[in-house]
Amino acid sequence: VQKGSMVRQGRGTGTLLPEQIRWIPATTEGNVDRILIAPGAEVQPDSVILKLSNPELEQSALEAELQLKAGEARYISRKVDLDSQFLTQRAALATVQAGLTQASLQAEADKELASEGLVSQIQLKQSKITEQEFQTRFELEQERLNIATESVEAQLAVEQAEVDRLRTLWRLRLNQVADLEVRAGMSGVLQQVPIDEGQRVTTGTNLARVGDPSLLKAALRIAETQAKDIQIGQSVAIDTRNGIISGHVARIDPAVENGTVTVDVTLDGQLPRGARPDLTVDGTIELERLDDVVFVGRPVFGQEQSVVSLFRLDGERAGATRTRVSLGRASVNTIEVLEGLQPGDRVILSDMSAWDAFDRVRLN
Repeated sequence: VQKGSMVRQGRGTGTLLPEQIRWIPATTEGNVDRILIAPGAEVQPDSVILKLSNPELEQSALEAELQLKAGEARYISRKVDLDSQFLTQRAALATVQAGLTQASLQAEADKELASEGLVSQIQLKQSKITEQEFQTRFELEQERLNIATESVEAQLAVEQAEVDRLRTLWRLRLNQVADLEVRAGMSGVLQQVPIDEGQRVTTGTNLARVGDPSLLKAALRIAETQAKDIQIGQSVAIDTRNGIISGHVARIDPAVENGTVTVDVTLDGQLPRGARPDLTVDGTIELERLDDVVFVGRPVFGQEQSVVSLFRLDGERAGATRTRVSLGRASVNTIEVLEGLQPGDRVILSDMSAWDAFDRVRLN
């Protein structure tokens, strides 16, 4: 039994995981033709990992291209027809305008001649009526030309919208065909390809996993009894069995699974050689530091905040006497003693349940 500073720790096992992971899903159905890159290889964003085949999709892409060409042809044909109608309307307006000019000149001439008595008043009135008629026709033709201009724009807008729709569909089909070549999408190491050649995959099926091995984190599984004392920012030592890396708690999973809580640890130190994704590691979390407390090694059946019976060795260490001990806060290997023991005492920590009927035992 000792007195002094006791560091409470929590311990758990886990694995190293990349902080940046990208699962590549299938964007369309298809058959796996070939797997070009095996897990463990370094990849770039444009590296082709595997190829899928989908004859129906390729056929639909061809049909979408043909529909787009037909839509563009309809647009051009409609534009030619509307342009021809527009030119016809402009020609009619020009004809009426020419008639109006001629009628205006005739009316002006008849007015001068009538003032000199060379033309009758009746002929002068007829000339003015003709001028007014052409003026009215000119205004009507001009309004008709304006309506025709707006009609041409509206009808072409409808045709253009259809062409845009067909072009969007064609590009979508092209992108789907291009996605049959599954690319990494990021720089890193190919970690998994959970499919086989010849397998049929549906939309959304995970085809590959790519991770960045230069940025790793540790995912520790901590017993739920210890997880209640874990807080964000606490120091952690990660043992990779090839070196120890320092880190700190970055995230605590709110759910409990199989009696453990997943704790994500951000690594602060430099990775040792051999550190790679999915490597099994041990983690020790420093929960708190207790100063000036009495503590002892953790007995087999010693739980924190409990009262247990321990055999305390006598002065000559020839025997041991059962003693009731109140325990407080616990760590991985040590536990706080509240009552029953004094610093310097020696106790038996191993399983003594076989001697539960005795209060004193003799040591050989």
